[in-house]
Amino acid sequence: MTASSAFVLDGKAIADGVLARVAEGARGLEARGVKPGLAVVLVGDDPASQTYVAAKGRAALACGFHSLQRTLPAETSEAELLGLIAKLNADPAIHGVLVQLPLPAGLSAARAVEAIAPEKDVDGLHPVNAGLLATGALERAIVPCTPAGAMAMIDKACEALGRKLDGLEAVVVGRSNLVGKPIAQLLLARNCTVTIAHSRTRELAAVARRADVLVAAVGRPEMVRGDWIKPGAIVIDVGVNRVAAPEKGEGKTRLVGDVAYAEAAARAGAITPVPGGVGRMTVAMLMANTLAAATRAARA
Repeated sequence: MTASSAFVLDGKAIADGVLARVAEGARGLEARGVKPGLAVVLVGDDPASQTYVAAKGRAALACGFHSLQRTLPAETSEAELLGLIAKLNADPAIHGVLVQLPLPAGLSAARAVEAIAPEKDVDGLHPVNAGLLATGALERAIVPCTPAGAMAMIDKACEALGRKLDGLEAVVVGRSNLVGKPIAQLLLARNCTVTIAHSRTRELAAVARRADVLVAAVGRPEMVRGDWIKPGAIVIDVGVNRVAAPEKGEGKTRLVGDVAYAEAAARAGAITPVPGGVGRMTVAMLMANTLAAATRAARA
């Protein structure tokens, strides 16, 4: 494949494949008497959060899970929220517990996440799961959904390009706890040589240009330009940024990633689009995490 014809990683198709495998696994687990259960807690009435929660519920039902949603008013106290989480932790029919973020003002996201039992933390955000990932205990860790989805897309790219990850140089632009650090740990576990870069990295373009695998997760619209891309590189764009689109009409917007897509696609070997790329993988990996949690519980 030439650099001018980058393989476009179709997030929907890859996510659909993950969901099909999860549904098959759920049927097998239910045949042994265990139905995977996912509980999603929503506090308040934020429209975006409502949309995300609804999508997670639909996916859970489609996979054959027991799906539970608990919606609390915005004025819910922290004690009430933590009390609900404790009840879900103790419920043997629930294998995954997720608190939709952000929470309303006055509620601590950190305390809510840390209240979830680590083995039911299907978002992979609990410090115990972060620690297990950092120490390389992947068989015990629950990996955050977006980085896990990005890794699935990297594997698909390697398959399409006929490459192996072992020994490749990977650069992650972004150092967040949600994406940058976990994806770096996952790449390291796959024997990549990993550099974590960020907006203050000196000669950032030159650092990025070394990458056989470049993951952009910095939250700046089209920050990564085409000439930052090593010819033939795998480019994973995690960014989702809404920018003005006057060409569509007054007040209109469009979604772009952290990578200048057209420029990068002219040089990359494989690339994710925005929208339609990594974002489509997040819910699928949440379902995969829930199945894994249920499977571990069945073995306990």
